[in-house]
Parts: sequence; structure tokens; C-alpha cells
Amino acid sequence: MVIKILEPTIQEYIQRNINADLPALLLKKSPFPGVTMQEIVQQIKGKRVAEKKFPFLLKEGIVFPPQLNLEQASSEKTAQYKADLLKGKKIIDLTAGFGIDAYYLSENFEEVTLIEQNPLLLETVKHNWNILGREAGFINNRLEDFLQHNEEHFDVIYLDPARRDQQKNKVFLLEDLSPNILDLQDRLLEISETVAIKLSPLIDLSYLISVLPAMFRIDIIAVKNDVKEVVIFLSGRQNNQISCCCVNLESSEQPFTYTIGDEDTANAEYAEPGKYLYIPNNAILKAGTFNLVAQRFNLKKLHPNTHFYTSDRMAGDFPGRILEVECIDSKDIKKKSQFNIISRNHPLKPEEIRKKYQLKDGGEYYLIFTQSKKGKIILKSV
Repeated sequence: MVIKILEPTIQEYIQRNINADLPALLLKKSPFPGVTMQEIVQQIKGKRVAEKKFPFLLKEGIVFPPQLNLEQASSEKTAQYKADLLKGKKIIDLTAGFGIDAYYLSENFEEVTLIEQNPLLLETVKHNWNILGREAGFINNRLEDFLQHNEEHFDVIYLDPARRDQQKNKVFLLEDLSPNILDLQDRLLEISETVAIKLSPLIDLSYLISVLPAMFRIDIIAVKNDVKEVVIFLSGRQNNQISCCCVNLESSEQPFTYTIGDEDTANAEYAEPGKYLYIPNNAILKAGTFNLVAQRFNLKKLHPNTHFYTSDRMAGDFPGRILEVECIDSKDIKKKSQFNIISRNHPLKPEEIRKKYQLKDGGEYYLIFTQSKKGKIILKSV
């Protein structure tokens, strides 16, 4: 399929239909013998995804895999971030997939090996790397079989385990993943100095700490305030502390770093809203370092369960949004006004607030429905 889909007439057809209605296109008969319309639409979808997720692949000759592989692949931005953290001589990606992470990780290593059990996907990745001028060893095998017979040692092992059950449950365990990291961790640490593992943003951090004694670092990676992944690092060396880094890519915010346990000893004071309201980014909310943020930036919390902060003097380098606000009464809200609505620790959801007060969405100003220790309050940005 890789060679056939690259024929010039097929590529011209794909480009002409790049903005076509894909369900309608699928109903048509393929004009090319040996290439189905499903395969053509697969390439169009791939190019559309690449525009936003990995634009470095928008080159002539690149072939895209099925939709599921595109969805499971890391974005260019998160892959670049991880690549900056890892360096060495030899790296192996045991779950290569579409190879986005491996491509960026390979920039800082002399020898690169990709393991992928899907032969067609591996063929696609090998072809693309050749187009991009990047070399690697490509092995079509199950990672469990590879590990059973491997005698090499690597500076870094990278894994991106997949969910066995694709249902999007709110909580899941490492046992729910393939491969099961708990079963493999000892073997991985026998053959590598460092093991880096990409996990879902839904994973519970305290659970990871309890089941992975070799873990020494956690990175919570958000892009434009949307938490995309949690990356953990294991080492066979003795680790007395676990560091954590909360990063919000494509923002001007500085990473928020701390050591696991710092939150347990941090204290927060409380106050009614002052001149400024601080809303931590979602990577920090995922980390749960609510008291530590208050202490680190000399801010006061509004309420134990709100996770909004306040001060009368602006704190610099805060990792999140800062709004200048004033308290208002509900009767001061004019119908048909336009606001961005935020509801936190409040019984009404934003859509319910919008409907109740007949408000339009968007605009320059914010309405924040929340609670202080004295009760429910409404704040308006000024």
C-alpha cells in the first residue's frame, strides 16, 4: 500500500480532495485499481491531522496510518518537550506506533531502535523516516518477545502503553495497559539506566507513587492549558525523592517544579477576594499542589475546595491566568451581556449560569461563580 499510494496521479487526487466531504467521498468508487477509497481517505485524514498535530510531516512522500494510530500518536509539541529531557548513546522505543516520539527522541542519541508489532505500521514508519533522512533499526516483534531474547543494554527505554479496554473510564490502573508496566519494570531496569513511560492524563499520581518504587520524576504536560499526558521516569539507582514538573506548552508560563511531599508540609492562608484573582493552569490542578502554590507565590486561597487565589499586589511569573476582579451582586448582571463564564466550587455549571442570566458566551470579560470561606460569591473581571 505504501508504494502504490505514492503514485503521482493518486497523490494529485488526494491533494485535490483535501477539503472534500469525506463521508461522501467514501461512497464513491476509487478511480485507481489496487487502491481503495478507504485508503485514499486515510491519507486525507492524515494530512488534516498533521496540520495541527505534527506539521513536520507535511512533506511530499509521507504516508499516514489509520485513524487510531494518528489519535494515539504524540503531538509534535509534546514529543519535542520529551526529547529535550533525554540524551545518551542508545535508545529503544518498545511501542513505536507512528513513531512521532521516537523521531524527536532520536535527535539526541547515536543509535535508535524501534519495536512495533504491527508490520504495516512499521513499514509506514520506516518509509517516512527514509523520506525524512533519519536512520534507525526497525524490528517487527512483540516487545515481550524482544525483551525475552535481548542481550543489549540501552541508555533509555521509552514506552507508550495502550489501553487494553478502550472505554474512557475515569480511573484506570497500570494493570489495564498493554504492556503491563508492573510486570515488566524489573526487566526494563536490568537493561537500561532510565525508563521513560508516557501515560494518560487520567492516571492518578498517588497511585503511581505507591506502585513504582523506581520512579524518580513525573512530568505533567499540558498544551494550551489542556493536559495531554503524564510522563514518568524510572531508574534502578536509589531515589530518595521524586521531582515533579508541571508545564503548559505554547504559553508564556514558566514550568512549576516541586518535590513530592512538598504539598504535605505547605500551609495556605485564606482571604476574601482582593484586587487580583489567580487561576492555576490545568497541569498544576492535575498535580494537586494547591497549598504549595499559595505558599510559593505568597497568595491566599479563597476556600479549601476552590483552588482560586487572591492578592492585592500582583504576583509575577504565576503559572496560570491572572485577572483583575471585583465582587458583584447577581442583580448587577445585565441580561444579554457577553462574558466568559467560569464556575468553580459552585452549584451552577457555566451553561446553567448562561441560561439563568440570559448571557452570551465569549467576549473580553469574565464572570466567575465560586465560593470563599464566607459563602458563594460572583466576581467580574475589570
